[in-house]
Amino acid sequence: MNSTTVDPQKNTFQNLQNYWLNALTFEEYMQEATERATNNNIENDPYQEYYELGLQRMNRTLKTFKLDSEQLQRAEAKNFEGKILIISEPWCGDASATVPAVSKFFEAMGNEVRVFLRDRDTSLIDQFLTNGTQSIPKVIVLDENFHVKSNWGPRPQYGNDLLKKFKENPETYPREDFYNDLQVYYSRNKGKDAIGEIITLL
Repeated sequence: MNSTTVDPQKNTFQNLQNYWLNALTFEEYMQEATERATNNNIENDPYQEYYELGLQRMNRTLKTFKLDSEQLQRAEAKNFEGKILIISEPWCGDASATVPAVSKFFEAMGNEVRVFLRDRDTSLIDQFLTNGTQSIPKVIVLDENFHVKSNWGPRPQYGNDLLKKFKENPETYPREDFYNDLQVYYSRNKGKDAIGEIITLL
């Protein structure tokens, strides 16, 4: 789990409120993902196969996702009345594995969730860099007044551990094995670890 240092001067009430107002509901985000995967008007878009793969993964997560009663109790005990703002893009593999589950969990909790498209305006992700990179997804936990409480992303600790293993041993643990192991983990975990880590930050 990664957290980032937030510059409070950049994250004023007005700034975060504007980003929120320009973000999509999760349903609108799924519509955007579907449009890009099935009716992309950009010819020879290099992301095309990733849009299609991402949509498949998100739909699979939505079909199999189940609310965890223990996590619901943990979240309820936090008395969190704020909002969840997610920075994402439909082509991102990490995002397709976690955004649907996180969105559905917090919507079930009664918290508003919106998704801000990273590539349409990078000024938001630039305030939440991960080791200097614009990695997504980023989940920003906001209070009722749009102040940043905390942030999470771009992947659960288990995924970070796999990435560390790959970076430290690329010859014995090649990129293909890392990607395969990460997707197997995501498929089995169904967003549970991501949700659990975010609850801790509420």
